[in-house]
Amino acid sequence: MSTPSSTADDKKHAVKLTQGLIALFAFSCGAIVANLYYAQPITELIGPSLHMSAGSASLIVALTQIGYALGLFFIVPLGDLLENRKLMVTTALVSIASLGAASLAHAPGMFLALSFLIGFSSVAVQILIPLAAHLAPDHARGRIVGTIMSGLLLGILLARPLSSLVADHFGWRFVFAAAAVLMALVTSILALTIPPRQPEHKATYAELIGSLLHLVRTMPVLRHRALYQGLMFGSFSLFWTAVPIELTRHYGLSQSAIALFALVGAIGATSAPVAGRLADAGHSVRATFIALVAGALSFAPALIHPAFGVYGLVVTGIVLDFAVQMNMVLGQREIYGLHAPSRGRLNALYMTSIFVGGAIGSALASTLYEHGGWTLVASVALAFPLISFVHFLLIGRPHAHGKA
Repeated sequence: MSTPSSTADDKKHAVKLTQGLIALFAFSCGAIVANLYYAQPITELIGPSLHMSAGSASLIVALTQIGYALGLFFIVPLGDLLENRKLMVTTALVSIASLGAASLAHAPGMFLALSFLIGFSSVAVQILIPLAAHLAPDHARGRIVGTIMSGLLLGILLARPLSSLVADHFGWRFVFAAAAVLMALVTSILALTIPPRQPEHKATYAELIGSLLHLVRTMPVLRHRALYQGLMFGSFSLFWTAVPIELTRHYGLSQSAIALFALVGAIGATSAPVAGRLADAGHSVRATFIALVAGALSFAPALIHPAFGVYGLVVTGIVLDFAVQMNMVLGQREIYGLHAPSRGRLNALYMTSIFVGGAIGSALASTLYEHGGWTLVASVALAFPLISFVHFLLIGRPHAHGKA
């Protein structure tokens, strides 16, 4: 339950969250989160250039993900303690420096260390989202968060094809150099535009981190929502990591055609504002039911896609993205309403669960494809939202809606 002072604080700043600022938040979230995915499709270019072994090259993506996970746990909770704008800008400056240095690195060890820092500093995106929730008025919080989250999902979906295309034409170093320039522009605009916010929460850093377990233990809405979205994002990551392999090996698509496939799949990001409006109107339980069912049913054409060709995979990509994005926004809307002074920590816990699910899905993709082809990939990917749906029906439905 929000405290009176925190609610008043939200309303005091709500007038500053204009449509232009919402669009800036959405674009910025997409630009920042993209830093996590630029390296994934071009490690085969980076590795030989830096004289890395195959094993060392695989660490590029792993260290980026590990850095992001640690940043979620140790940096994002500071949003409940430190002035948000300064925290975001400071974190983003580390990201700019890391991306710029990565574009110039020639030593394998240095590049791996910079990959870790790129992941660690990209959690600036998870400082922006709770800040937007604080600035938003209660009646429109779901819609606003949903719009901003659509920008984040587009950043995730478009980063890999964009990176691959740019690297093909200009080399892999240009990808990181361009990302550093983009981050510098975004950070400069945010620093001059977003209002400051000093949290009222008073605690030491150790107390802040220690309170995370208390939040998990005492807030069932957080636990259930984190489980649903962790499983949903695991399915999402499994699909989008494996589908380029299927499109290349089974259909012989070029890198440019795969990039176009990702662009079409990004249509699913349009569900974010819809989900936000449904949550604002009090329909979170019904909308969660729809999102989980849609996530499971999305794999029907993927399982029998030889009969539909690439079109079956396109349908799965669009519907799955729609379902995952809808469920993510519904979850954020509910957990942000639990306790306003804890939004930074609640977001850190929620996003950590999503990251863990995504990392598991990505890690499984190659192994599943090599052992059972696309049928095994789609079957396992289907199991994730199906588990979420069964849990929702049997246990989680009473905890699908938090009190604002």
